[in-house]
Parts: sequence; structure tokens; C-alpha cells
Amino acid sequence: MTRPRRELIALEATPYYHCVSRCVRRAFLCGSEGEFNFEHRRGWIVTRIQELASIFAIDVAAYAVMSNHYHLVLRIHSELSAQWSNREIIARWTQLYKAPILIERYQLQPQLSTAELDVVEEIIHCWRQ
Repeated sequence: MTRPRRELIALEATPYYHCVSRCVRRAFLCGSEGEFNFEHRRGWIVTRIQELASIFAIDVAAYAVMSNHYHLVLRIHSELSAQWSNREIIARWTQLYKAPILIERYQLQPQLSTAELDVVEEIIHCWRQ
């Protein structure tokens, strides 16, 4: 039975995690199948892994990109993300995702109401986690 990530990840137990992602229906991620060659995707995947590791507080301890799946061994640096300022958390998160309107307002005009600042702090806390 599947379980939510909050039950699977316990940083107090270990910062290292082995992650696997597989293709469905015997599709090829890399390599070649008959007249089709998907080997160029291997470089894309490695580049994306490095990009994501540089944005978040994660080290890639090891990786393997196979023909229909990949493995990652990741180390999560929760102490590093705890040192980042709110502005740095926002800057890192918005490299990949669009910020909510309230965060955009916070970046342009930090003089928000107390209730709005509380919501901004909640969002940033969630992103930091």
C-alpha cells in the first residue's frame, strides 16, 4: 500500500534516500529499441539532476541512468536550508515554480499586513521543508 512522503522521509533517522523512477509499459528512457535511439536523453536527465541538486539543499551521492529507469542516492541538507534567508528560499523555489501572488507582492512591497505576513511565513516554511 502506498504511503505519503511525510511518512516515508524521516530526516532524524537518516539524511540519505534511495529513489527510483521507472518508465511504464516497457517504454525506453535511454538506449535504443529497434530503429529508435533514445541515448540523447541520458545527458538531459543527468543535467536536470544536477540542476535540481544546485537549487535545493540536496547532494547527489550516486546515480545510475538505465534504459527504462534511473536510481538516485540523495542526501538532504536540512541544516543548510535552515540557514537560508526567506528571500533566498523564494529565489530558489521560483527558479522552478511560479510564486503565488502574495509572495510576488511580498517581494515588491515587504510592508504587508500582519495576516498576510503570517501566510507568507507559512508558505516559506513549507518550501524550506
